[in-house]
Amino acid sequence: MHILVVEDELKMAALIRRGLDEQGLTADVATSGEQAGLMAGALSYDAIVLDVMLPGIDGFETCRRLRRDGVWAPVLILTARGAIEDRVAGLDGGADDYLTKPFSFAELLARLRALVRRGESERPSMLEVGNLRLDPASRQAWRGGVEITLSTREHSVFEAFMHRPGHVLSRLQILEHAWEYDFEYRSNVVEVYIRYLRQKIDKPFGVESLETVRGAGYRLRRDGGC
Repeated sequence: MHILVVEDELKMAALIRRGLDEQGLTADVATSGEQAGLMAGALSYDAIVLDVMLPGIDGFETCRRLRRDGVWAPVLILTARGAIEDRVAGLDGGADDYLTKPFSFAELLARLRALVRRGESERPSMLEVGNLRLDPASRQAWRGGVEITLSTREHSVFEAFMHRPGHVLSRLQILEHAWEYDFEYRSNVVEVYIRYLRQKIDKPFGVESLETVRGAGYRLRRDGGC
């Protein structure tokens, strides 16, 4: 196995690398998320061990960027934090497993072997509603043959609707999907981003796909507004 270890604590990185070497595995070390992205894009790894606490972009964002860039090697998140929301954030960001520090090297090795046996993560499938299309992996969106440029937050809100066409999504559901824990419940941020989306996916095409359901939330029409 060829493993990429993403860890900025040099002592910890050296210990993991030495342990993997002693087991006959090949290990490379990256000390930042940015470096990990470059290395994973250039080489094919069987698995990635990814620490959460990194300088610059953290492990959660690093994992999201790897998936966005088409890197589908299994990812094992290492975190010193035991909060459930951190584990959820890692798994929702595209990680395949997690291990809380301090950990047993034997368990780390066993988890890596299990991930490698499982193979690469399944790529997200294209989401289609009417003539609206969204590729969660590349974060690209289209109306018919026209590509629509969305910001990261607009993409997250749009994806929530694309997963549930015809269903009314409450303001809280949209907040939880697109903002996780980084939002102010009383703000009008959802309304703002619904307006942004309408200006991009509806108005230029003369259609209305995002409907307001008074007192309940918002709904993407099952036909995508065609």
